[in-house]
Amino acid sequence: MPSKKTRILIAKPGLDGHDRGAKFIARTLRDEGYEVIYTGIRQTPEAIVQTAIQEDVDFVGLSLLSGAHNELFPRVVDLLKENGAEDIKVIGGGIIPEEDIPLLKEKGVQAVFGPGTSTEQIVEFIEHGSGR
Repeated sequence: MPSKKTRILIAKPGLDGHDRGAKFIARTLRDEGYEVIYTGIRQTPEAIVQTAIQEDVDFVGLSLLSGAHNELFPRVVDLLKENGAEDIKVIGGGIIPEEDIPLLKEKGVQAVFGPGTSTEQIVEFIEHGSGR
């Protein structure tokens, strides 16, 4: 048995107020045995990073539907690096156009999961690092 459960922060950056998907993922991951912290809607990248560091998480899962992912997701990655927490993996989800995924990965987002992604795929990535 591992000495530490995987801890995951689920956050909604920016002004996007739709959190049904984020809450579903948070609940599903909790049911899978992970420790999940959900920050709620309208979080700044700075607040997300501060919480991630304080909670000693392994992953930050960002959910966004508003179209600001190309700015907000990399900002979270950059702030983690600036705060010496680059070991925290950032994953994203929501309405992310396929053509934006390569840029997000180039900027340090480990994986992006769009609509229709199974929860099994997300768990597989968390456990083994194999995702889109």
